[in-house]
Amino acid sequence: MLLVSGVPFLAGQSLKTSAPRRVVITGSGIITSMGNGWRANADGFREGRLAFREITLFDTTGQRVHSGGQLELPAGYEKLDRASAMLLCAAREAWGESGWEADAEEAMPICLGTSAGAMAVGEDYYKQAVDEPGNVNGQRARIRAYLTESQALTMADGLGISGPVTIITNACASGANAIGHAYRQVQSGRAERAIAGGYDALCKMVFSGFDSLQALTTSLPPRPFDANRDGLALGEGAAVVTVETLESAKKRGANILAEIVGYGAATDLHHLTQPNPEGDAALASMNAACTEAGMSHADIDYINSHGTGTPLNDIAEGNAICRWAGNDVGRVAVSSTKASVGHLLGGAGAVEAVISLMAMKESWLPPTTTVKTPDPVCKFDLVREPRDAELRAVLTNSFGFGGANATLVMKKLS
Repeated sequence: MLLVSGVPFLAGQSLKTSAPRRVVITGSGIITSMGNGWRANADGFREGRLAFREITLFDTTGQRVHSGGQLELPAGYEKLDRASAMLLCAAREAWGESGWEADAEEAMPICLGTSAGAMAVGEDYYKQAVDEPGNVNGQRARIRAYLTESQALTMADGLGISGPVTIITNACASGANAIGHAYRQVQSGRAERAIAGGYDALCKMVFSGFDSLQALTTSLPPRPFDANRDGLALGEGAAVVTVETLESAKKRGANILAEIVGYGAATDLHHLTQPNPEGDAALASMNAACTEAGMSHADIDYINSHGTGTPLNDIAEGNAICRWAGNDVGRVAVSSTKASVGHLLGGAGAVEAVISLMAMKESWLPPTTTVKTPDPVCKFDLVREPRDAELRAVLTNSFGFGGANATLVMKKLS
């Protein structure tokens, strides 16, 4: 059974009866273990560099794995919890690039995706409550900071904006869902512009949880789509984009990074955590996004895959891509950037959307350099080495535990 966008397929419909408005991205911000900002990340992903290091944020003694995509926060964010800091860092870059100005009278939609939020703050609360039951100093502030709305409000305050906040916690699809939701707000006429993104910070509870499930690779780096892959690597990071109507962007002479032309979402009811091996929901999500975009597989120049490096995920997504492209699958360029920085959970979809923007803007394909022996499912063109390419349209997949699937299609403005 499949639920596409929660109802019979309506992914291409506007929320109003008037024609949907064209929506563009005019600003982006990113921070990962590859670096802070567009340039550091674009250079790293273009070359397929690996950005893993020993985890120092918490004690990994007793765990099977001790490394991941831990990033370095820039100076000036020391007073914020880690999740708020990386989100605000990415948001400031996006805001600066967009050329937007804050309007005190505007209720701007704020759409964010996350999986763990500020889980590390909750861990601090719990540790103090257990170790020092009578000591409540700082505990009230930790409760406030732990709530995911706190990170959103910290970002809003840092930018001088306000508006309705939507937090999407749809596992690993959250960041892509958040961008899709912002796209819908502007497309439908509910807002002239919106800010969207995703974030997640490393924390002990999530790290040890994935490790206890034996979902983490014990032989870094991860190897998405490799026949001998043995699991994912965890990372952390954030990405934010500013979206607005094409009319608004043109009117103010904004630098347009890309147009969002399709968003699809589908639910896989196959299993609590395991995807349908044939990739039914993944295929439905891709088809929904492409149908709305008015595109077929022949119009898509690159797929930034979900590509976690786990045996079941890569098979399901690989099968979905093969079914989606049919006999032309050999011409479809595919890679997974999780091989370079790890899986950013709720932040992954937003980060990978921004990486896709980079590739399209600067005409290159991000390689998955860790693959030695491609899995037989890889009938598509698995990009394993740096490659220049003119990209007119890109598709990015984000699939999560619980069967949440999201796909975004973006293209150069024409």
